[in-house]
Amino acid sequence: MNSAHYHLILNHLPIIAPIVGLLVLIGGFVVRSEVVKRTSFFIFIFAALSAIVASATGDGAEDAIEHLPGISEQLIHRHEESAEVFSIIVYLLGAISLIALWVNWKGKSYSNLFSWFIFGFCIVVLFFAKQTGTSGGIIRHTEIRTDSVGKQSNPPGKDDD
Repeated sequence: MNSAHYHLILNHLPIIAPIVGLLVLIGGFVVRSEVVKRTSFFIFIFAALSAIVASATGDGAEDAIEHLPGISEQLIHRHEESAEVFSIIVYLLGAISLIALWVNWKGKSYSNLFSWFIFGFCIVVLFFAKQTGTSGGIIRHTEIRTDSVGKQSNPPGKDDD
């Protein structure tokens, strides 16, 4: 396995984990369980840690694919920029979740406020997760591209109708 393999395996974790964490947090609100809310905080912390690993494998993945046919340096750069912003935001989610975990564990009166703040912040994180995932996906998946950057021309024998 090379760096691109590792990146492809690991890059989904920081995107999927906040979705799972948000669902668990919603479950905590519904059943009014502080233990379930704490579980969501652990999942958000895991998402932040997994973003560190996914980011660490990104440069190696770029080195492995940048010279392949049909790969656009512009698309890679777009993904790098998006991933940097997403990483910072998911790190913040992890840090805030760590604080919320402590606040909740100690039974502070403002614990529920932290939970609702994390809920709202997680929605923002998911927006950036989608942007980052899509910008990474379009590097190799021409079927999801919506602009002309890196698009391949029509195969021989196909007419533009």
